[in-house]
Amino acid sequence: MPIVNNTAQPTYDLPGLKHQTIAGPEHGMKTLEVWSQTIAPGAATPVHRHICEEAIVVLEGSGHCTIDGKDMPFGPNSTLVIPSDAVHQIVNSGATKLVIIAALGMAPVQVRHGDGAAMGLPWQQPA
Repeated sequence: MPIVNNTAQPTYDLPGLKHQTIAGPEHGMKTLEVWSQTIAPGAATPVHRHICEEAIVVLEGSGHCTIDGKDMPFGPNSTLVIPSDAVHQIVNSGATKLVIIAALGMAPVQVRHGDGAAMGLPWQQPA
């Protein structure tokens, strides 16, 4: 499937976070996933890690990213580069929504909590 209609992809609404997988195993991808996420003001991703690199493009909004204990602010038109297996969290510390596109070098992405325990993702659960 070479063209994906992003608006037709399932949306998962979690507290403070809206997620869509816009390219992944369900689209024939074997080594890459691309996610679109919107994070509400004051909300954040859970502290997590995955054994793959991640590049996050910030389309709108601002916040801070903590990677392996180091906190770094960012704004729109930034790209966050997350090393493989780094414990990290993205926080919307701005007054408006944070809109990001994330590319992860694994499909399906296997996410773990910061302590290494497996973290189930709602968009990876059987229908």
